[in-house]
Amino acid sequence: MPITPTEKIWMDGELVDWADATVHVLSHTLHYGSGVFEGIRAYPTDRGVAVFRLRDHIARLFVSAKVFLIDIPYSVDEVIEATRTVVRVNGLGEGCYIRPLVYLGYGEMGLNPMPSPVNVSIAAWPWGTYLGDEGVRNGVSTKISSWRRHDPNAVPTAAKGTGMYVNSSLAKVEALKAGYDEAVLLGPDGNVSECTGENIFVVRDGRILTPPTSDSGALEGITQRSVETIARDLGHEVAHEQLIRTDLYTADEAFLTGTAAEVVPIRAVDDRPVGDGTPGPVTREIQETYFAAVRGQVDRYKDWLDRVE
Repeated sequence: MPITPTEKIWMDGELVDWADATVHVLSHTLHYGSGVFEGIRAYPTDRGVAVFRLRDHIARLFVSAKVFLIDIPYSVDEVIEATRTVVRVNGLGEGCYIRPLVYLGYGEMGLNPMPSPVNVSIAAWPWGTYLGDEGVRNGVSTKISSWRRHDPNAVPTAAKGTGMYVNSSLAKVEALKAGYDEAVLLGPDGNVSECTGENIFVVRDGRILTPPTSDSGALEGITQRSVETIARDLGHEVAHEQLIRTDLYTADEAFLTGTAAEVVPIRAVDDRPVGDGTPGPVTREIQETYFAAVRGQVDRYKDWLDRVE
């Protein structure tokens, strides 16, 4: 989806104009992909704009950096406050997408990243539904990708690393060129892992199932955890279980979750309708509750919101 420029981007402790937020062509991360990032959303509420699970996202950013042996030169609280500042100064009261990025900058070249300077940036801009309004309403079509998800012992799938998303991009392009909306990646063992940027759930015989993230090579999602909490609070049983591709074909319902995508029904997998091919009642109930929660309309989840004063 196109980016709508805003006024300021936070870079290494300073607010710079959008057009001036540039990096050198010899920045280490550009060549080798050794950076970490987060995707975060802010939503309008009756008490002003609020960032959804901001501390959880920034804490995960620091965990990813630890895995990659990158020392972020700011504290968690400093990055949280910088995020609030970016939303505030850009006047994004109607909500936005936020992208914190930790990258290795200019000054060293070669496969040893340790001497490279560590830079941090935070950008925010208005961004609509990642998989489209039609997808949110009526579901998306998916295909099992020919590309496998990373082996956790080849690259650290528990971290949100920049270069690792080449894997997702290959799967996404393959799916789009074949006429589908999204791809489902299998793990190295052939079990279901995740979509290109989302976790996946199925509903079967009244139970909600999602692959175990550490075993499947999927990133543990913050939206995924939120949806699990919502589902249990609604009275549903939720379990982490290994899934194979035919579990998707034969599911009563299926949906995907992610910060960018939010909660989106899956209407078909490999041209096979999921259920009757329309979003099911469990998916709709969870989706509606999630959208209400992120906008501050559900009291029990208001501690998930970090308000921008």
